[in-house]
Amino acid sequence: MSDTLTDAAEDHALRHWTFLDPTHVRIGSEAHKQMFCRMLLETHNPYRPAVLDWPPLPPDALHRLVSLPIWDIAVQTEGRASIRVATYAAQLSDPLLREAIEMDAAEEARHKVVLSKLVAAYGIELAPEPDYPAPRDAEWAWMFTGYSECIDSFFAFGLFRSAQLSGYFPESLVETFEPVIQEEARHILFFMNWVAWHRRTMPWWRRPWHSVRVGAIWFKLVWDRVAIAKGIDANGVAHDSNFLASNGRTLGKKLTTRELVELCLAENERRMAGYDARLVRPTLVPCLARLALRFLK
Repeated sequence: MSDTLTDAAEDHALRHWTFLDPTHVRIGSEAHKQMFCRMLLETHNPYRPAVLDWPPLPPDALHRLVSLPIWDIAVQTEGRASIRVATYAAQLSDPLLREAIEMDAAEEARHKVVLSKLVAAYGIELAPEPDYPAPRDAEWAWMFTGYSECIDSFFAFGLFRSAQLSGYFPESLVETFEPVIQEEARHILFFMNWVAWHRRTMPWWRRPWHSVRVGAIWFKLVWDRVAIAKGIDANGVAHDSNFLASNGRTLGKKLTTRELVELCLAENERRMAGYDARLVRPTLVPCLARLALRFLK
């Protein structure tokens, strides 16, 4: 394992966190804001991606890694996310909230560095990156990024665990990339609590417009993912739309749709279980997944 990763005791501390105030925390209160901000700040993993020790891979594992049609989208997604989150943080006047969201932006930027180092280490060729301009509507971009992570990370948790259990990737590679996956779980927890806090603290007359904006974000997120499923990304670039079907058998055990959804639900719960139970958890995507299970054999 790389010496930049935390040891077992430190890793456990970063995945298990409880707010010091043991009393009831009302959603939207100052204590609630303190709780979700302190959670993100105090569970930060200080690993440095520039010196991560990427393990050598046997030819078959290297081929599987290189052939995954995800690297361009993954790197560009993190690039866009970091500038969107940082732009929103820059306009905040609340010192604690700004510090926490700046930490979120820094971790998103670090994810991009990790992915860039990974593709360089294994000779994966990427398309030229586009520019990442600062968004004009910072709050919209921040919410779009947060809700997008709620969808994508839910399925990423299950797929990552499937690859680990099946031996699709060597354990050394899984360990090296693990901090990125856990950071996404923290980001989702932080974002969902920010949403709950933000809505409770805004004037009542702003809430209908906020709901309209959230609905529009979800509509665009679904539209974008339908396009990706058809082989066209959000920028109109064609990609392999048959990734799961073409790679399912190489995961060691081909998962049915039901098994994959069940694994995603279990992993989503496992990765968030160690954090204070008073924190708001994401509900929409897990609820839709449980509903889908009723119709899956």
